[in-house]
Amino acid sequence: MPEINRSSDAAISQRTTVWAAQEMLEYAGAVQVLDKFGDVKPLPPNKGLVVKFRRPRTFTAVTAPLVEGVTPGSTAFGYDDVSVTLRQYGQVVEITDVIKDTHEDAVLQDATQQAGDNIGRTTEALTWGILRAGTNVYYTNGTARNAVNTPVSTNVLRGAVRFLKAQKGKPITRMLAPSNNYATRAVEGGYIAIGHTDLENDIRNLPGFLPVAEYGSRQPIHEMELGTVENIRFILSPDLDSIADAGGALAGASGDTVSTSGTSADIYPLLVIASKAYGMVPLKGKGSVTPFIYPPGKPTPTDPLGQRGFVSWKIYFGALILNQAWMVRIECAALDIV
Repeated sequence: MPEINRSSDAAISQRTTVWAAQEMLEYAGAVQVLDKFGDVKPLPPNKGLVVKFRRPRTFTAVTAPLVEGVTPGSTAFGYDDVSVTLRQYGQVVEITDVIKDTHEDAVLQDATQQAGDNIGRTTEALTWGILRAGTNVYYTNGTARNAVNTPVSTNVLRGAVRFLKAQKGKPITRMLAPSNNYATRAVEGGYIAIGHTDLENDIRNLPGFLPVAEYGSRQPIHEMELGTVENIRFILSPDLDSIADAGGALAGASGDTVSTSGTSADIYPLLVIASKAYGMVPLKGKGSVTPFIYPPGKPTPTDPLGQRGFVSWKIYFGALILNQAWMVRIECAALDIV
């Protein structure tokens, strides 16, 4: 078997004794799912860092008849407020003049591309951390996370949908369009289940699963859509992390669920969401994403020989759950198929 030469860390190594093909290898880019189904409300610049979402409080049905000649008591009208504080995130990548002058790859260009991808990876990770901490949770077995060691089932999915319907959670009928102005586009209505790609095998084994390839005239709503079970559309991403070893003891002599340590099942959050369940707030307009590209070779008072250059970026971003009742987290294990 031929030997493969790989870099052992994030540093850039020179290749002086081997021939390097001109075509770069494909790299693992960011996979963004969550930004498509949230309520995106960009914040105009110079408006502070706190964004407040408001919704009118729902009236209850009036079931008592009026009494002749008697004015009924008044009903107070008010709003519920949910707020999020934007925070600043950023990254700095250093490139030296030696690398720029002697390396055969377009290092500055490649670093810029990777930095751009990492903006999406960062906002996805931040949003996932917020959403998987929601209050409504269903376990595939047991009554707590540390007991879970079974895969997702039809019954638990139906339980999640029943809960959303009882809370008047509406199916998702619009998603963020691939444009720069945060416009949305219409999609076929349904509840969306979002989770890690390790769950693919278990979802495909669910009774009645319909893969995207068999949709016919029906259109998938995302490139990572796997398929449908009843009224739930599944979208999976490798960037939506599981929780290592947080579940119950493995079943069977050698274990039959994915486990990081080999003793306890890894827990996979699977979010089943209705429309307007969560929101994301990027800073809009000039300064929303601030890139800096400073090539090496330019002297400065702190770098008089121009030995260092940088590719960097910074953003303002916030994510929040808008309505806990319109989101259910299913905690499940994933069968090991090896």
